[in-house]
Amino acid sequence: MSEPMKPRDRIDYSAIVDRPPLPLPDGGRIAVWTIVNVEHWSVDNPMPRTVLPPPRGKQLLPDLPNWAWHEYGMRVGFWRLIEAIESAGLRATLATNGAVCTSYPRVIEAALGAGWEIMGHGFKQGPMHALEDQRQAIRDTVNAIKEIAGKPPRGWESPGLTETFETADLLVEEGIEYVADWVLDDQPVRIRTSAGPLISVPYTVELNDIPISALQQHRSDEILRRGIDHFDRLYAEGAEHTRIMAISLHPFLTGAPHRIKYLEQLYDYVGSKPGVCMMTGEEILDWFLDVSKT
Repeated sequence: MSEPMKPRDRIDYSAIVDRPPLPLPDGGRIAVWTIVNVEHWSVDNPMPRTVLPPPRGKQLLPDLPNWAWHEYGMRVGFWRLIEAIESAGLRATLATNGAVCTSYPRVIEAALGAGWEIMGHGFKQGPMHALEDQRQAIRDTVNAIKEIAGKPPRGWESPGLTETFETADLLVEEGIEYVADWVLDDQPVRIRTSAGPLISVPYTVELNDIPISALQQHRSDEILRRGIDHFDRLYAEGAEHTRIMAISLHPFLTGAPHRIKYLEQLYDYVGSKPGVCMMTGEEILDWFLDVSKT
């Protein structure tokens, strides 16, 4: 069996200023997509993230306060997010652990009812590197989403954006068409795999509430301030070369009472500009495949 390709072998280098135009519908200059991440955190294991450090620095199980922090997002915060997104007249892409389909089916049903796209986000929240059988976890996630949504996901975002050297090959072999893990461009990129091409749809670690709120611990309005600056630059550059902007959200962070209004204000700002295409991940995928045909 041949060695899997390394990332540099999977993509060609391309300077964005050297590329041919990728026209958006109706003369658009920027496409914006929102990703809402919903996850299954097992109370039997250490939490993927913590808001309260353990007393005296010693890990304790069960970690009730940090488990409950995430649980609040699924019980309350998610409903603020879906209301904010619907009120702006938008649809999001729901990145979900496969286990959420049975542990929080009400969340999946609400997203489907709002016309959201459903994409895979691992089966349970944890790095791909820790899986005993990565292929089976991908397959279980695809099957869980297919059962509740009526169709398999076309897109994938690995937990924590983690991938091994084999992940891209396995994703395509299991029917995935695009991935959000490769945060290396403002336009979609073709990734080589042993089973055919995989499209990278631009994602973000900058306009993402995990770094902003959980890691960097900025003020509650940082998503608005950073979001406007981020959008303005991409919007200006989009006059020459189309740009893709991602907004990545988690219910236990941006769904908190003191943060949600800043997301609403960001959508108001973005929606006030002409030439903005509000899309889902699979809509960006289909647009790119159409305009980049050779």
